[in-house]
Amino acid sequence: MYNKVLIIDDDEISIFLTEAVLDVAQFAREYVGFACAKEALQELNFILGSGQFHKLPDVIFLDLNMPFLSGWDLLDSLKPFEEIIRNRCYIFILTSSVNEDEVEKAEDYGLVTGFIQKPLEEHAIAGIAKRN
Repeated sequence: MYNKVLIIDDDEISIFLTEAVLDVAQFAREYVGFACAKEALQELNFILGSGQFHKLPDVIFLDLNMPFLSGWDLLDSLKPFEEIIRNRCYIFILTSSVNEDEVEKAEDYGLVTGFIQKPLEEHAIAGIAKRN
């Protein structure tokens, strides 16, 4: 069981459903949802900037298509901290639009652990849980 999971998605219903599926699977102790990627980035930057790396989430589920700050923008903003994050946190793209170009683009990001299509399903959760 993971300690902390962030769900970053501009659709609050998707956040709710993702958290519910993870909770049924007893995936983590704590879930934090962000409907605004900018707010999630502010929290992550605070943790990284203050050196409180133990407060990083174990897993992040990140939507790509969001207003103001996309999932790609968030990943670009975290690049300077890639080595710190990669050793402590798994980032999974969780999106409804599975486009082969996006899957290939995600492979270019060292921070991205995997690409999952919404809705999050049991077999995907089991695969992620094995990493713990």
